[in-house]
Amino acid sequence: MLAVLAVLTAGLLAFHRAVPNSVGRLGSLLEAFLPWLGLVVVVLLGLALLRRSAIALVALLLPVAAWTYLFGGLFLPGAEPGAHDLVVVQHNVSDENTDPAGTARALADAAPDLIALEELVPTALPVYEKTLARDYPYHAVRGTVGLWSKHPLTDTRPLDIKPRGITEAWNRGLRAAVHTPRGEIAAYVAHLPSVRVRASGLASSWRDESARLLGRAIAAEKRNPVILLGDLNGTVDDRGLAPLTSRMNVAERGFAFSFPAGFPLARIDQVMARSATVGHIRALSATGSDHLPVAARITLG
Repeated sequence: MLAVLAVLTAGLLAFHRAVPNSVGRLGSLLEAFLPWLGLVVVVLLGLALLRRSAIALVALLLPVAAWTYLFGGLFLPGAEPGAHDLVVVQHNVSDENTDPAGTARALADAAPDLIALEELVPTALPVYEKTLARDYPYHAVRGTVGLWSKHPLTDTRPLDIKPRGITEAWNRGLRAAVHTPRGEIAAYVAHLPSVRVRASGLASSWRDESARLLGRAIAAEKRNPVILLGDLNGTVDDRGLAPLTSRMNVAERGFAFSFPAGFPLARIDQVMARSATVGHIRALSATGSDHLPVAARITLG
């Protein structure tokens, strides 16, 4: 039985794309927590040692190899700390955050070039603007998302990524040109709709539709490099984000689980790039949000 479970775990890791999404989006649900199958391997290893089962131990080589292939590279050391062009921070600050000033200071302490924020509410926005103004003189806000920059911003415009089923006012995307010392880049900030885990499975249709709209906008972007920062409400393994991950590079190093802040289980706050490399990504200390901020190093070109 332990050997069978080991082979099954290896199969889920290696062939997770084969798990159908037609019923309850089970494939996406599995992919949202795919790294945690490593814990299943650890439990099976402990039971195999307890039972002294040579067959189970040999079978466990399969899921170990599959997990290492998928995620082992994230543990490898990245490039030298100075071997990058930009540092960016992405954070869903939460519309219930009671300490926006403290949150803004914590993000600025990471000394990024760009800060992307989601869930900006009218009462907190002036606090973020005032607190970040000294170090980040350039900023743009569209709806509930914003971008703060050390470098000039131009050609800022909203992104239409609203699913058809949402009828109320809803603006969760923006695009801006950032004039960095290494040249101009296109920066996108987005907050995709939330997903819910229900008895019937994963409810992600609005998220998936919004991801497709965002993917089309990025595909139509003529400028390179492109950097996407946002709360995408999905992991990079989730096939619902394929319209983005198929077009953009994701972080090469680091897990940076960001949600929920109290016990992070997944990284749904993402940094992606086109014609640029996302190096090491890490989670920052908790703020007044239910998400953890994530910071990443970007190498252009």
